[in-house]
Amino acid sequence: MTDPLATDLTRRLGCRLPVIQTAMGWIATPQLVAATSNAGAFSFLAGAVMKPAELNLAIAQLRDLTPHAFGVNFHSFQPGAAEIVEIILANADRVKAVSFGRGPDAKMIGAFRDKGILCIPTVGAVKHAEKMVQLGCEMVTVQGGEGGGHTGSVPTTVLLPQVLDAVEVPVVAAGGFGDGRGLAAALAYGACGIAMGTRFLMTAESPVPAAPKAAYVKAGTGDIIVSTKVDGIPQRMILNPLLKRIEGSGRIAMTLRAVEAGLEMKRQTGMGWGQVLATARGMTSHGEMPLSAAMMAAAAPIMIQRAVVSGDAEQGLMATGVVAGRLTDLPACADLLQGIETEARARIAALCGQD
Repeated sequence: MTDPLATDLTRRLGCRLPVIQTAMGWIATPQLVAATSNAGAFSFLAGAVMKPAELNLAIAQLRDLTPHAFGVNFHSFQPGAAEIVEIILANADRVKAVSFGRGPDAKMIGAFRDKGILCIPTVGAVKHAEKMVQLGCEMVTVQGGEGGGHTGSVPTTVLLPQVLDAVEVPVVAAGGFGDGRGLAAALAYGACGIAMGTRFLMTAESPVPAAPKAAYVKAGTGDIIVSTKVDGIPQRMILNPLLKRIEGSGRIAMTLRAVEAGLEMKRQTGMGWGQVLATARGMTSHGEMPLSAAMMAAAAPIMIQRAVVSGDAEQGLMATGVVAGRLTDLPACADLLQGIETEARARIAALCGQD
């Protein structure tokens, strides 16, 4: 009998379970990637927030921490992107996939394919999935509006079948998943597996400090909102004291928030005010974003780091999927994935009328 959990995802990526751990910035560290890989998932390293030397070190650490293949996330517009691509290509014996949002062109995708590296972009619209396939991507991850961080408005239950109907490559489902029931449902839709971020953030091996982890556990669905005031793009986050201030700010107050954000960016990066302003002005060149909003956007990563790296659950920002509103524990990755496998097999067996 065919194993229902053996899919294109497990066959192409060499993992035991059709589950992907997403590349959450500052959270998908070598330690978390190794823990999830060793437990049976396929895991992405958060290379998009690393400098080339940091990525080199992280890959070297992973070679010692796990015998399994893993993926690397990056952005083609990040500092040192060309060097990061070369590092990924040089480690093709272990790096079996790359993930990205705004990503590489057809030539770069071809270079990855030539090395046996699977390109798995994350998309939030049918047209973006179609475009990525046209460029040569052989698998896509579809994130519905339930997902954490930057997100769209179309729910996974609507977007997933739309994309499945539109493209002829394997599709991974993301946005709202956290257990074996979700995996069984995604497979029933026709997906080759699921991708989870928030669920892996909320594990024992996640590097997020205790205070923000406790905030994730405590948050109900009513404590999670989509804000457009942080960087001008819809972003799902926990409504904590900092986000409440940002959400309640008018034009003058937002200017003050922007100055505060700039000061924090200056403090953490060592930039002068000229560099901070230049970074913000660089963002205004991509659209009609006011300077205050651009300042907030430029400093947003710093405010996220304040929570998930420094541990300030009140004055940092905590991106999250809405699924956090129903998660109440911090299991070890091995226990989490064993539970997902057991539950998924049970649900599939029940649907097939098996005992």
